[in-house]
Amino acid sequence: MAERTRDLLRWAFLAAAAVLLVVFLVAQRQSVDVSYGQSPSRPGIEEGSAGELSTATVPSVEEMTAMVADDEVVRLPGSIATWDERAVRDAIGDADVRVLVAPPGLDEAERDRVNDVGNATVTIVGTHVTGDGYAATADRTSEWRAQFATGDVTHLLLSLVAAIRDQPTPDAPDTVTWREPTAAEVDAVAADLAADGLHVAAGATLERAPESPAFPDGDALYAALPRQEAGAPVPRYGPALTARFPDRPVVVLYGDWVEYDGPHAAQFADVAAASLYGQLGERLGKYAYPQRAVLGAWLDRVTDIRYAGLFDRPLPYVPFDPLRVALPALPWLFGACVAVFLVLSARSARGRADRPGPATPGRLARLTTLAIEVSGLTDGRSDPALTRGIGALRAAADALAEHLPDAHVRSLLDTAEAEFDEVARHLGRPDYRPRAYTGGGAW
Repeated sequence: MAERTRDLLRWAFLAAAAVLLVVFLVAQRQSVDVSYGQSPSRPGIEEGSAGELSTATVPSVEEMTAMVADDEVVRLPGSIATWDERAVRDAIGDADVRVLVAPPGLDEAERDRVNDVGNATVTIVGTHVTGDGYAATADRTSEWRAQFATGDVTHLLLSLVAAIRDQPTPDAPDTVTWREPTAAEVDAVAADLAADGLHVAAGATLERAPESPAFPDGDALYAALPRQEAGAPVPRYGPALTARFPDRPVVVLYGDWVEYDGPHAAQFADVAAASLYGQLGERLGKYAYPQRAVLGAWLDRVTDIRYAGLFDRPLPYVPFDPLRVALPALPWLFGACVAVFLVLSARSARGRADRPGPATPGRLARLTTLAIEVSGLTDGRSDPALTRGIGALRAAADALAEHLPDAHVRSLLDTAEAEFDEVARHLGRPDYRPRAYTGGGAW
């Protein structure tokens, strides 16, 4: 009965190990996709419908070619790009590099005319810089800020000239310097913000404060300034305005550049700027988007970031998953079940090895028969050896019935055989010695 129970437990633990293994392997394929839902940001604006095309025109290809032949730098009417002329001249050296600067917002036909000017080494449309098969693009906040806040393309020109001359790209310094706005400047902006949440400086194109889920509480403040003069210190209104309006988002536009100050600025402002200008920098450089379009695109990026749960929102509720909690323990439980199975298997194997062999019961039977016959020859006389032999046989029979180890049963039979051999010698009957009685058979 004990052996049967052991076998049942052994196979039960093996089955449990198999189930744990299957559950663990299947769980590796599970994934959790948590979302607040589809971001309510607007879809992309169809090209030509956002007011990005201006009324600027360019001369014919022939006229522009002649102009470039006469001057190393040709600025067409309406062009906005500026740069550090000394730094760019030092980078050009004695190379013949000629620059054609066109206004932003040209339609496709006019851009084609600009690109067809074959003697222009570098072409700048708006603040988008190309030349000799290369296109220079910014890749850091300081460069985007200089390009879109002041129209400064020094870093782009230096990169392009280095590529044309097959030289290492030089490090371009941050050309935008900040200054603290005066109290009068802050007062003028703060008064408009307190009135209706919007300040539009002369030269800016933002018409009204936008409504956006980027700031669902509707407490954001917007100040729009025109493109700033390159090389001149730029008034940094954000910190001063957040001091006047604590805990309220403050968005300041400098031309096409968006600066944010207020709650969670450190968590998402750089992310939003890199996402917007890294992806749309080329289009913003070539076209004359109004500030409402640039601000709308920036707010859409902030909305996407907000709905991704990266700032200012608690993580969504995740129901308790017992499998997820128990998953790390499954390999240990699997190992424990396998270990128990192996231990029980070893005990079962040892138990089978200890069971009496097939020759043991036969040997007990033959020695019992011999004891009966020898007892009849003693004529009732007491023989201690016979008594001890019969006692050993009874002990062997009891051990065999109780499933004691085979070695123990054989030891008792060996004792009985030795005693019966002694009885045969006393009787003078060598034919009753155990080995002679069985004909030398195996014991």
